[in-house]
Amino acid sequence: MQIRDWPASERPREKLLAQGSAALSDAELLAIFIGCGARGHSAVDVGRRLLAEAGSLRALLDRPAAELARLDGIGPARACALAAALEIGTRHLGEQLQRGEALADPAQAGAYFSRKLRALPHEVFACLFLDTRHRVVAYEELFRGTIDGSEVHPREVARRCLAHNAAAVILGHNHPSGNPEPSAADRAVTARLKQALGLVEVRVLDHFIVGDGQATSLAQRGWL
Repeated sequence: MQIRDWPASERPREKLLAQGSAALSDAELLAIFIGCGARGHSAVDVGRRLLAEAGSLRALLDRPAAELARLDGIGPARACALAAALEIGTRHLGEQLQRGEALADPAQAGAYFSRKLRALPHEVFACLFLDTRHRVVAYEELFRGTIDGSEVHPREVARRCLAHNAAAVILGHNHPSGNPEPSAADRAVTARLKQALGLVEVRVLDHFIVGDGQATSLAQRGWL
């Protein structure tokens, strides 16, 4: 049975319009992009197969578009659509942070760091620079390292804060291993940056560690 023969409440597009995108399973969301299935298999079936082969939705969508394009059931056009959708999501988060409103929910910053850094195979340290009203001034990736770590220089972070006339900063970096648990080194560099930036009157509001799932906040752990 093809998707068009399913009850309307079970078809991915109709379900999305009636209940919202959050009501769809990973396979149903993929089916929206896949459009049509293969002989004897619906688009949802194809989505389930792709997820099973990749291991998870993240593992599937973290692949470069050129690699997605080679997968049976996706192809170049659908790979481009998926890559574009992911980038739209990232830019949407970025605009939420930079539209001139004060950052009221720190979780927004954690979600933004996750979207920007989670899929990277190497460690990257980044900063969100804020003004006196905690509005985002800029986002910059300052240091890149190997998969084993990244060396963070407080002097350079301070220099970029002064360049943006920032009053506060939110730090973020990824753990390519996928483990978001802060290490002793993470806590040490946070303390060093807090001390160094305090000398130029810039507050460190938080430091997010990005792994699989939700980013870990050092502020919520009471380590800031």
